[in-house]
Amino acid sequence: MVLSVKRGWVGFIGQSMMASIALAGVISIQLDRLKQPSISLETPRQAEQQERLRLNFLSRMPTFGFDNLMADWTFLNFIQYYGDIPAREATGFSLGSQYFDLITRHDPRFVESYIFLSGTVSHQLGEPELALELMKRGTDVLSPQVHPRAFSVWRWKAMDQILLLGDLPGAARSFEMTANWAAQSEEYKQFAPNFRQTAAFLRTNPDIGWVRFQAWSSVYEDAGAAGDQRTRDRAKRELLKLGAIERQNEKGETVFIAPEKLQQPKPRQ
Repeated sequence: MVLSVKRGWVGFIGQSMMASIALAGVISIQLDRLKQPSISLETPRQAEQQERLRLNFLSRMPTFGFDNLMADWTFLNFIQYYGDIPAREATGFSLGSQYFDLITRHDPRFVESYIFLSGTVSHQLGEPELALELMKRGTDVLSPQVHPRAFSVWRWKAMDQILLLGDLPGAARSFEMTANWAAQSEEYKQFAPNFRQTAAFLRTNPDIGWVRFQAWSSVYEDAGAAGDQRTRDRAKRELLKLGAIERQNEKGETVFIAPEKLQQPKPRQ
């Protein structure tokens, strides 16, 4: 009897494993087919339309529980889309919001994707409100216990609130959450005091020009670390508009110095 029960469980587990493998195979085949264009794509606009149709299909396609796989695959396709500079110069980034709707719907805990979400939807598409809405999917389910860098989603949210919405009170709240979550991460807790100081500073209603200089400087550094040259170029343009002075440091790296009119700002009462 015991042997029979054991065999029953072994059979059940084996069948479950086989079902999972089969489902993964079905999804893999479907995704491989989706990668193949059904028409000869002669122009970037044709490719854009084909990709829009594919994303619409993916939004309706069942994942059979493999949501993380779908999010990862969609993100890899987005990287190809984003990096096709000639095509993006011709058509822009109109599909950016569709990519990140799919990614955050299937895997809102995918922390690494949010830096691209902020950069594309907010800066390239000019839709910061939508970017904040999609990032909320992450802040609603993430925590320092789920991912050690979960705090960074709050930080990117704060940056959009400063740069594109001018919402200093909202940015202060987001930086406070950034500090709280960073403090709970053993790997990043040393950064928590800086985030908390930023939140406190924003609550003094400081000069927005100085705040924007600091924020765009952070965007420039983050984009460099992520290898995102397009966003880095955008940050550089914004810094120069603010009157920043471009210099080379001792390592040969480009740095920006705030102009005199933006230095040592006095908080507004």
